[in-house]
Amino acid sequence: MLYMIHGEDAPGTLDQRLAARPAHLERLQALLAAGRLILAGPCPAIDSPDPGPAGFSGSLIVAEFASLEAARAWADADPYVAAGVYARVTVKPFKKVLPV
Repeated sequence: MLYMIHGEDAPGTLDQRLAARPAHLERLQALLAAGRLILAGPCPAIDSPDPGPAGFSGSLIVAEFASLEAARAWADADPYVAAGVYARVTVKPFKKVLPV
């Protein structure tokens, strides 16, 4: 089943985010290689594709996992969690409707 993972950045954590980004992307690449990643990306803190020093307000990932518990465990092990970037992480089941 698909699950939505929404990480919300803590204020002032852009430097930690940038430092942990390579490890974060490595895990996403593994999901992609396994054919389980639907989409992933950051949420700019301002209305711009390149927010610069304004940074990001969080990230959204939609991927396939065996269960809600597996999705939560994967999210809990994210390098952004370990680096203190995310103040909160929400994991919910997701049903893709479009595009088909």
